[in-house]
Amino acid sequence: MVWAILIVILLLFATSLAIRRGLYHNTLMRMFFYLTLCGLFPLLLQVLVAWPLGEAAGWTAAGLWWGLTVYGALFGWRHIVVRTADCESPLLPEAFNGYRILQLSDIHIGTFGRNPSVIKKMVDMALDQHCDLIVFTGDLVNVSASEVIPFMHELSRLNAPDGIFSVMGNHDYCEYGMGASGENTANSGESNAQRNQRILEYMENKAGWRLLMNEHVEIERKRQRIALIGVENISKPPFPKYGNLPKAMEGLPKGMFKILLSHDPSHWRHGVLHSTDIALTLSGHTHAGQLKVGRFSPAKWAYHEWGGKYTEDGAMLYVSLGIGGTMPFRIGAWPEINVITLKKR
Repeated sequence: MVWAILIVILLLFATSLAIRRGLYHNTLMRMFFYLTLCGLFPLLLQVLVAWPLGEAAGWTAAGLWWGLTVYGALFGWRHIVVRTADCESPLLPEAFNGYRILQLSDIHIGTFGRNPSVIKKMVDMALDQHCDLIVFTGDLVNVSASEVIPFMHELSRLNAPDGIFSVMGNHDYCEYGMGASGENTANSGESNAQRNQRILEYMENKAGWRLLMNEHVEIERKRQRIALIGVENISKPPFPKYGNLPKAMEGLPKGMFKILLSHDPSHWRHGVLHSTDIALTLSGHTHAGQLKVGRFSPAKWAYHEWGGKYTEDGAMLYVSLGIGGTMPFRIGAWPEINVITLKKR
C-alpha cells in the first residue's frame, strides 16, 4: 500500500512539474486530476479507515469512493439543474420588480466536443425559463477559440428580450494552451493568445452575445433604468487581472441599481463590497471544486464565497457553480443554470 501511494505521488509530481514548465494541455490536466481523485484519495482513505476499523472496512470505503468517482465521470457532469434565488433591494426601480435574469457560467465548451447533446440540453433548459435577460459570467472555452465553432448554432439559439451579455473568464484569454505565447505568423506582433481572444469576441458577437470589456449598458423599462456592468477578469495570482471597475462604472450615478458581471467571486470582497454601491454581483469560476457534499466543498479552502447566494451590507453576490469544466466530472456540485429574480424591497 505504501508503495502504491508513493508511485501515485511521484506521478502527480511529474505531471505537476510538466504543467509548471509550460506543457499545459487538457490531457495533462486530466491526468493530474484523475490521479488525485482515483489514485491518491482512495488509497489514503483506505489507510485512514483501515487503521481503526480493519482492512475490510478500509477497502469498502475506498470502493465506495471509486464508485462515486465513476458516477461523477460518466453521469454527474451531464446532470444539469436549475437553481433560483431572489435579490431584494430598495434601489430597484418599481418597473423592474419581478425582473428575471438567467445566468450561465463556466461552460468550458471544448470539454463537450464528443457530447454536443449536453450543450443542446443546456440551451433548451435556458430557453424554457423565459427570462428577461441572459448573462454569461466567463470561461466559455478551455484553451482555444476554435472550441466554439461546432456549437455556434446552439449558442445562437439563446435569446432574451433584453439581450445576452457576457464577460471574460481567465480561460477566455486562451493563455493556457501550448504555444499561446508564441507569435501568430498571420499577424506579426500579435500572439496566438491575442488572436484567439479576438476570434472569441467575434464569435460571441456573431452568436448574438455582447461582450462587456470594462464597460456598462443601461436597461430601460417604463422610463426607469438599471445598469449592467461587465469587467474583464479580476483575480488573485496565478490567474490574470485585466479588469478595471472604475472605468466600467464611469458616468453611472450613485444610487442607481447596478448589476456587476465579474468572473471571479473573490473580486466581490476585495473591490466591490463596501467600496461601491453595486447591489448585485454575479460570478462563477469556482465550480465548487466540482465536488460538493451538503454545504462542504474543497473550494471553501480557496474561496471565501464559492457557491450560491451571499449577502452583506445590503449587497448580494451569487456564485454559479457553472456548467462545465476542463475535467468531465462532477459529484454534488451539479452543472447549473441560475435564475435570479429582482424584487423591490
